[in-house]
Amino acid sequence: MTEPLMRRLQARGERLTVGALPWVAPVYRAMPQVAEVVEFPFQHGGLQWQARRAMAAQLHGRFDAAYVLPNSLKSALIPFLARIPRRVGYLGEARIGLLTERLKNPPRDERPPMVAFYSALSGETGLDRDRPRLQMPPRLVAQSLADLGLQPGGYAVFAPGAEFGPAKRWPAAHFAALAQQLDLPVVLLGSGKERALCEEIAAPVNAARPGWALNFAGKTTLEQALSAIAATKTIVSNDSGLMHVAAAFGVPQVAIFGSSSPLHTPPLNDRAQVLWLKNDAAYQPPLDCAPCFQRTCPLGHTRCLVDVTPQRVLAALA
Repeated sequence: MTEPLMRRLQARGERLTVGALPWVAPVYRAMPQVAEVVEFPFQHGGLQWQARRAMAAQLHGRFDAAYVLPNSLKSALIPFLARIPRRVGYLGEARIGLLTERLKNPPRDERPPMVAFYSALSGETGLDRDRPRLQMPPRLVAQSLADLGLQPGGYAVFAPGAEFGPAKRWPAAHFAALAQQLDLPVVLLGSGKERALCEEIAAPVNAARPGWALNFAGKTTLEQALSAIAATKTIVSNDSGLMHVAAAFGVPQVAIFGSSSPLHTPPLNDRAQVLWLKNDAAYQPPLDCAPCFQRTCPLGHTRCLVDVTPQRVLAALA
């Protein structure tokens, strides 16, 4: 979702270095406008003051400007400690003294889609037309598919995970039922933490159709996962990072929304089909509870996802 910002900055002559954690760094390497990626050696949680000071020392004197995309205090520390003269970001978490240019952080109910939210850091206008684009080197895609035993366009991808929580995950049984109705084998992608979830889908599928579901969760590099998405015939996912990856590659996709909103984080892809019962006038009773933006359903039923049937997703794939 930050790629259009990178494109805007590069187009006006800025040479871009992106500082990113290792799990997301390969995504920035799939952006041709990014000249360099610096991987940050930080762990999740904690200030890690010494590590941030050491990284800031390495970056000192190299840059004229820093665009701080996350809203956290920690993310603004390195540009400040590195004494980068111009530091642009949104207000939040007592960052006033750390940033030299501060944009007001709009309330959640007034916040634009996240792509435009990030692109606004450029100071430019016309943000509503920004669309993310990713590009993988063809040789890397070919090698990744060969390593995984896949043929371009010869499979469908399922991305059943959602790091945020179960209120964003379409039921595993629905994914399994859908897989058994497809005319292509299914590749399941996700992190190692999602391997058991993916196996819950793959096991009944392979019991009925041996070898029809390939569980690659936790078994691929991120470059291999990106390549598999770039070369797939179609992908079905929840509202997740891999949904946005698929949108940036422009592949046909069905994105299933539950507790979150496609008005806030839509897949910006002309070939995307979004399924969200909240805006379905025919669905009764209406989902007055959605979007709740909760990790688990506060009402205990998760109707917003359970009632999206495999048949409905199959029809959207047609």
